[in-house]
Amino acid sequence: MQVCRIHEHGGPEVLRLERIDRPEPGPGEVLVRVLAVSVNHLDLWVRRGMPGVKIPFPRVLGCDGVGEIAALGEGVRGLAVGQRVVVEPGMSSGKSEFDRAGQDHLSDDYGIRGEHGDGLYSEYVSIEARYALPLPDGLEPAQAAAAPLVFLTAWGLLDRAQVRPGETVLVLGGASGVGSAAIQLAKSRGARVLSTGGTSAKRQLALELGAEAVCDQRDPQWGREIKRLTEGRGVDVVVEHIGPATWDTSMRVLARRGRLVTCGGTTGPKVSLLLPALFIKNLSVLGSTMGPRSALPEIFAQLAAGTWRTVVDEVLPLSEARRAHERLEASDVVGKLVLEPGK
Repeated sequence: MQVCRIHEHGGPEVLRLERIDRPEPGPGEVLVRVLAVSVNHLDLWVRRGMPGVKIPFPRVLGCDGVGEIAALGEGVRGLAVGQRVVVEPGMSSGKSEFDRAGQDHLSDDYGIRGEHGDGLYSEYVSIEARYALPLPDGLEPAQAAAAPLVFLTAWGLLDRAQVRPGETVLVLGGASGVGSAAIQLAKSRGARVLSTGGTSAKRQLALELGAEAVCDQRDPQWGREIKRLTEGRGVDVVVEHIGPATWDTSMRVLARRGRLVTCGGTTGPKVSLLLPALFIKNLSVLGSTMGPRSALPEIFAQLAAGTWRTVVDEVLPLSEARRAHERLEASDVVGKLVLEPGK
């Protein structure tokens, strides 16, 4: 079967298209023929190498996608060969109190496909059956593949910040995968949503997804526009995943008792804090990773109903994974990129 994997850290050139033996499902597992896998910033970070994180090589990237069950392992019930499923991005032992509550992302042994184990840049994968969620009717594989990681991450961000109806939420990078999901989720929770975008196309998309107003984050004065839109008060919550390029302004536009919640930094890992502003305004800076797997049925029900939607920029064959990484690194993407293994 065809896979795309890395044997060392580096730029997009370290991605290798190779052929390896097809796996067989063990007890409690299903063999999934991957129809579509999304490309995430996590893939870029794993490929480049993250400080303090060691992974064994070779590593297959890709944490979420959609496939068709090709074979059932011993003891698997409730799933059938030929059935289309969503492959959940997270993994854990299933034994902790957080797992039992559907909050596996809080478990000490929590991991993400493509980082803590092989991912979905592959024609076939064997996974535990509990991580194969039946795909609702009416959702195309590429559209559905773009949803799990970003919608779960956005869900976790809003939960962590305890977003309440009537609050004003600023979503940075509203045309990104996480940003586009966060706009829709915040709107559904009764928040007023503002956003940012680096191009006119990205700003237009954020408006279409439900943002009331969108600022150009490449304009050094974008923070003043946010203050104007909030009549000088600032916003209650900033959903931040860009990092150093937007961090200082994000902190400045927070209202008193505001909360900044972050899940990553696409422009770098280090930021600074002015402590007087932090304690005088009673601000909170929060971190968030992924979200509860118990949210996935609701997410896909809303996607199937058309209440929420994913935004797919381009669908590429797996053989063009390198180009997909290059485009994402260049911020030349509106929404998500999706790869189709076997093509």
